[in-house]
Amino acid sequence: MKTLVTGAAGFIGYHTATRLLDRGDEVVGIDIVNDYYSVALKNARLERLKAYKGFTFHKLDLSDRAAYDDTRRAIEGVTRTIHLAAQAGVRHSIEHPFDYVDANLVAHMTILELCRHQPNFHHLVYASSSSVYGGNTKLPFAIEDRVDSPVSLYAATKRANEHMSYSYAHLYGLPQTGLRFFTVYGPWGRPDMALYIFADAITNGRPIEVFNHGDMKRDFTYVDDIVTGVVAAHDNAPDTDPGPAHRVYNIGNHQSEPLMRMISVLEDCLGKKAETIMKPMQMGDVKESFADIEAIRRDLGFEPMTSIDIGVPKFVEWFKEYNGLS
Repeated sequence: MKTLVTGAAGFIGYHTATRLLDRGDEVVGIDIVNDYYSVALKNARLERLKAYKGFTFHKLDLSDRAAYDDTRRAIEGVTRTIHLAAQAGVRHSIEHPFDYVDANLVAHMTILELCRHQPNFHHLVYASSSSVYGGNTKLPFAIEDRVDSPVSLYAATKRANEHMSYSYAHLYGLPQTGLRFFTVYGPWGRPDMALYIFADAITNGRPIEVFNHGDMKRDFTYVDDIVTGVVAAHDNAPDTDPGPAHRVYNIGNHQSEPLMRMISVLEDCLGKKAETIMKPMQMGDVKESFADIEAIRRDLGFEPMTSIDIGVPKFVEWFKEYNGLS
């Protein structure tokens, strides 16, 4: 089995590629390796992947239409794709909107075209986001809920990806599964996300900024659980009957934790209290997220196993080792 993993140098992409390689699959990785966050971290992930005989890597920009033929040649023989490459971050989208048009819309279009023209292609799994639920107040968020009021450009691009994918499933019979990720964390995690930012600040004696005065809740989902769901989706293409072979799932921990409790667990792991600066809600952010995972549990047997009391210590263990801390 030969699978394309886009965003292979990224957080979830790295862990997903590793899981596939560990079970003997062949993986083709694509990533632009941009400087949105530490290139050194991305390269460190890639070096670990390159140690596998079944892994090949191509540094390509999926939004570069002039490089389309190079990308097509790079993925020759691929029968499945896990498309995780994207410009992430709600807050970044406020200041750099065109990054999201290129990386999230144009690149998704590229993947759709590449997959539909690939001989013997079987299944495309792509990353959506819990951000599509916008300011919805009904909890937990369910896939049946309306998602037509995004509160950030990032969310709007992810919802647009779902519409684009549905149209390709309808027009060309391209089997696809979209996964709405809920606040993924864990070892090799992104430095722009709260857990890493807080750990770095607390360790180095800097205050942390806590938005909405700490009145926030998130469905924190450990990366190993996420990857289990991604691979289960990868292995089980949707049926074409009835209707287009396109489905969307929430993939989360099904547990909405107060932000301040996560900070408390992190403080315990680091053995150091945080100095907090309480701030108002940031533009484009939401107060709470909570995943209804009944659909993915029913169809794919997905069952998250890792609470923050287990996952945060695992993150801290990696954080200390990666940063050379005792």
